[in-house]
Amino acid sequence: MSSDVKCNKCNQVITQKILTALGKSWHPEHFVCRECGAPIKDPTFNEKDGEPVCVACFTSKYSDVCFACKQPIREKVIKALGQTWHEEHFVCNGTCNKPISGAPFYEREGKAYCKDDFEKLFASKCTGCTLPILDKAVIALDAKWHKDCFKCKKCNKAITSDTFAVEDNKPLCTACTA
Repeated sequence: MSSDVKCNKCNQVITQKILTALGKSWHPEHFVCRECGAPIKDPTFNEKDGEPVCVACFTSKYSDVCFACKQPIREKVIKALGQTWHEEHFVCNGTCNKPISGAPFYEREGKAYCKDDFEKLFASKCTGCTLPILDKAVIALDAKWHKDCFKCKKCNKAITSDTFAVEDNKPLCTACTA
């Protein structure tokens, strides 16, 4: 049995310089890109189906393309909303424009939003204070209210009963109508 090392490309015995990569041995001049055939001399290269691929070919043929900038993604790929993104380009479409990779986000019409911007832009607004309603709402007088904002027009106390009066389209508690 021979212990001679054979080149993965030409299957000939390697007698001088030997290059070992991808768990195989090669004549240095036979360690070439599977796509363009150019010798790979850089210490950085890629692999496809067990064969070496130069960085340029790998980027052009196999890298995902960022939905935002249309450039190849060479680092971490973010997959969201049916698209691929550079980590720094997957950002909130609201007012903050902050990266939201790795954070919970909300989707509306195919766009991503951070929690704060989503609430500011799309949550129902309270008729009393105009802030977003993030919990249960009181629905009265054809409007939505925070529970604590649905107050009597006269005494300013929260109306907690199902019965109230209306004056100038504002609620009045039963005590102030008597």
